[in-house]
Amino acid sequence: MTTKTMTLINDETGEKVTLNVLEPTMGPPTVDIRPLYKELGFFTYDPGFVSTASCSSDITYMDGEKGILEYRGYPIEQLAHSSSYLETCYLLFHGELPTPEQLENFESEIDNRNMVHEALKNFYNGFRRDAHPMAIMMGVTGALSAFYHDHMDVHNKEDRETAMLRLVAKIPTIAAWSYRHAKGLPFMYADSSMSYSENFLYMMFGSPNKKYVADPVHVKAFDLILILHADHEQNASTSTVRLSGSSEANPFAAVAAGVATLWGPSHGGANEAVIRMLEDIIKSGKTLESFVDRAKDKSDRFRLMGFGHRVYKAYDPRARIIREVCHDILRDLPADSPYKEMLDTAMKLEEVALNDEYFKSRNLYPNVDFYSGVIFLAMGIPLNMFTVLFAMARTIGWISQWNEMMGDEESRIGRPRQLYTGKETREYVEMSDR
Repeated sequence: MTTKTMTLINDETGEKVTLNVLEPTMGPPTVDIRPLYKELGFFTYDPGFVSTASCSSDITYMDGEKGILEYRGYPIEQLAHSSSYLETCYLLFHGELPTPEQLENFESEIDNRNMVHEALKNFYNGFRRDAHPMAIMMGVTGALSAFYHDHMDVHNKEDRETAMLRLVAKIPTIAAWSYRHAKGLPFMYADSSMSYSENFLYMMFGSPNKKYVADPVHVKAFDLILILHADHEQNASTSTVRLSGSSEANPFAAVAAGVATLWGPSHGGANEAVIRMLEDIIKSGKTLESFVDRAKDKSDRFRLMGFGHRVYKAYDPRARIIREVCHDILRDLPADSPYKEMLDTAMKLEEVALNDEYFKSRNLYPNVDFYSGVIFLAMGIPLNMFTVLFAMARTIGWISQWNEMMGDEESRIGRPRQLYTGKETREYVEMSDR
């Protein structure tokens, strides 16, 4: 992996250290700074770790400058067109696409584990009816560690796979029940005759006293959203799962930590922010153009949510894929839908961003959060469930990254260093002398 080196010199002492430059399969060369502290006594300073590779990984590759996203080497465009979410789950965890027999066995394993322990239902009663579903999701996911004590050797490959199967199977049930609890509705149990995404919508919206048939367009859209959100390299929540798991913590607890991180509005809550912005625009009674002008005004802190991306400096490849499905759903929306005005506003905003030179020159295109938020709203999914569904999709990415870390001989317990800027050493002052 090492193809060249670089040498750093301490100007004060003249000491030198040679650092290896590691060449990845794709992406920028990476300087191995591990000898820096040992040889010269220096740390590196990188707030947010935006220029630091915290691990090596074979799972996901992304290039924000070129708008590229790949899972295990497969372009996201191809997976979105031809794969299913469960096939993508198999790929992310095992590294290769499954054979027909392997996929059938994998789907069967998921079906066999989609029930949760009956006692787990009692956890929901401990939450207020108006509790945010992400709070419930976080608590109940962590509670899985209290119910499944077997197959918990994190250094055993088969045990790690069992943890993955349980999480992928049970998270949809936990997520759907979070919604049902808030609505005061009876819990719906999984129906193994349905596909993964269809089954989730059934547990969300089904009723014990009448047959539920999910809209095929909604099922397709939901499965696509799951694929597009399954993994995204070393983002905040994934890094949290890796950091928590590096202490050999229970994998369910590590994933619960990921859920907590995802809850933040700067991470998983972005699609919620899109809908809240649309609500504010409509309630204001002002023209859409006035908000667009505000977004262009450098002296105004207002920003159009759902446009641009921290990493992607080109069009978000996931947004290109999901845009077509979004328009399919909106075309089928009833004329009397309570969301009609909001979704019309969203489409007008999209038109502005795709045609306005200001937005195009700054790569402020609609991103995946813009479209997923609009789709969820059109499907009748409440605002506070948006991030829950993101967590459901990302579960396979989290557990795949955790599994890779636990099998990595170079993995160590996470221990970031700091640039201390506090007081120098001083003497304690007795209370009587203060």
